[in-house]
Formats: sequence, C-alpha cells, structure tokens
Amino acid sequence: MDIFSLAKPLLFALSPETAHGLVIRLLKAGLVPSAHERDDDALRTKLWGLEFPNPVGLAAGFDKNAEVADAMLAQGFGFVETGTVTPRPQPGNEKPRIFRLEKDLAVINRLGFNNRGLEAYMARLARRRGLGKPGIVGANIGANKDSDDPIQDYVTGLDRLLSYADYFTVNISSPNTPGLRKLQGREALDELLTRLVATREAALNRLSVVPPLLVKIAPDLDEAEKRDIADIIVKHKVDGLIVSNTTIGFREQLRSSHREETGGLSGQPLFEFSTAVLADMYRLTEGKIPLIGVGGVSNGRQAYEKIRAGASLIQLYSALIYHGPGLVGTIKKELLECLRRDGYSEISQAVGAAHR
Repeated sequence: MDIFSLAKPLLFALSPETAHGLVIRLLKAGLVPSAHERDDDALRTKLWGLEFPNPVGLAAGFDKNAEVADAMLAQGFGFVETGTVTPRPQPGNEKPRIFRLEKDLAVINRLGFNNRGLEAYMARLARRRGLGKPGIVGANIGANKDSDDPIQDYVTGLDRLLSYADYFTVNISSPNTPGLRKLQGREALDELLTRLVATREAALNRLSVVPPLLVKIAPDLDEAEKRDIADIIVKHKVDGLIVSNTTIGFREQLRSSHREETGGLSGQPLFEFSTAVLADMYRLTEGKIPLIGVGGVSNGRQAYEKIRAGASLIQLYSALIYHGPGLVGTIKKELLECLRRDGYSEISQAVGAAHR
C-alpha cells in the first residue's frame, strides 16, 4: 500500500480546499517522497526548443503561486504549469468553492483565480531560475476580476515574467471570472494576441531564449467559435493551444450530490468531450499548431487517445485527487505499452494518428 492510500481517508475527511492546502505544505516541507525515475527515451519529445522527458504534465491550478513546481517535477511529471497568476493578489470567490464528485471521479470548482499576485509569484520563479533548477515550468497568466482592462493584465503578466518561465499559457477560458470567456471571441482574441505578440517581440533584446506562447480554450464552443479561434491562432503564429479548460455543461449525467453546484466541471466526465474538441482543433489548424490535451485523463490509454487525437503533450490534475501522485508513473508505463503495441518508437509518431 502506498502513502497516498493511507493518507486519502484523512484528506477526504477535510474540505477539498483545506486538503489541497495541506498537500502544498507537505510538498514545500519535502515530506512527500520523490518518485522520479529516468524516463524511457520513447517518451521523450521536443517542442518549441524544449526537451520534454515525457509528455505527462501537471495542469495549472494545482500550484497557483509557484510554490511546489520542483516537488511536482520530482513526482515524475515531464513539465509543470504554475498559476493562474493575476497582476494583483485576489482572494477569489466565496467559500466553499471546490466540490468533490466522488461517484463521478470529478470536481466542480468556482475558485475565481485566487492567488497571491504577480510579485510573489515572480519572485519564486526568479529564485528558481537563479538557482539553475532543471525541469520545464510554465506560467499560466490571467486577468484580475475587477480589472478595467483585462487585456492589459495579460500584457503585464507576460512582460514581467518573460525571463522566468519556459512557456506561457494565456488563460481566457476559466468560467469563474465574469466575462473572461468573451476574450475567446474573434475580435477580442485578435486584439489580445496582437498585444501579447508585440510585447514578446519588444523584449527580444533582453531574452536569451524566446518562450513559446500558448492559449488555453474552453470546451464549450460551437463550430464557428472553434473555427474563429483556429484562424486567429494561425494568423498570429501562436506557438500552441491547450485544449481544454473545465466545462459548464454535462451536469445531467452526473450522479454525485454536488452536481448542481455552479462552476467548472473537470475530471472523468470531461474526457470524451474534451478529446473531441481537441480533435476538432487539430483538424482546423491542419496539425500545424502543437496541442496540449487536457480533460479527464486518468490512465495511459486515455493519454494515448489524446495523443492520437492530436496532442503532442497531455496534462492532468483532477485525477490526482482520486488516485494520488503514483498515477503519473502508471500513466507513463501504460502509455509506453500503447506505443510499443502500435509499433511506434517515439511519441511524435503517434501524434494525430487518428486523423491518418
């Protein structure tokens, strides 16, 4: 029996947010054993000039304040995405705001970008960079809830953090900040990316490496909206898409008592829906834009299905709540078995295979 199996009853006796805070403290104190092992070469992949030891990443939301990126890399993740961070600290929405849906292996949250702000976040990433810590760590940037100029919030976040993260994710798809998803609209997204790309280009003289810029989108999009996003992403030569964030739908199929709570649904029920959106975006971008697949991944077969649908990398978070950090190693082992079964010697050969 692993440590998580022993700890799970205690964690589940606490509220979800209290349990999460406890886990962060344990990780910061070095009390969670490392599970790092050298990954099989078949799992390695290179994107945007970055060498990923394996394609399994930790999604944003777990390490909002960039406190435990290295501790989570030590759990076997190929990369860790920190944030979402906003320029100014904000408390987020009223509690309770996270709900476990145990019968569905799912979570509903309406956190609302609670974080300690850009200065504290940047200091941690800068310290990590200064120490020369290995491993790929991304920054997920957002806008303050009460911002008069949300686009400027993204510009500020990108400009201040450019030297300290390996890649950047523009989070315009959380359902828990009023009006945020409007930035996925054609004109708003065009303006946002125009300003962000210009910000990155203006900083070229002070950067030794130009970090890739990704956009994270919602699954709750119609065909026209998906097509508009694909067009604007290609127009601005954005480096990648993350598909997808949580959904505001799918309540009717849930069995747990908290199924009617307001917020974004993540976890197992999102898998097929988010994978279908991933496949749509791969098709609409003609496979030219690297994609990160997120939503409902809890085993290696599902990770492989995301990759075959068009993902070059995958991320997870909710499944950790139910299965613990040992899941990362299990997914990598099962993913490797899927690759070998189908005769692939590396991940890149399987990307988009379902479309061929």
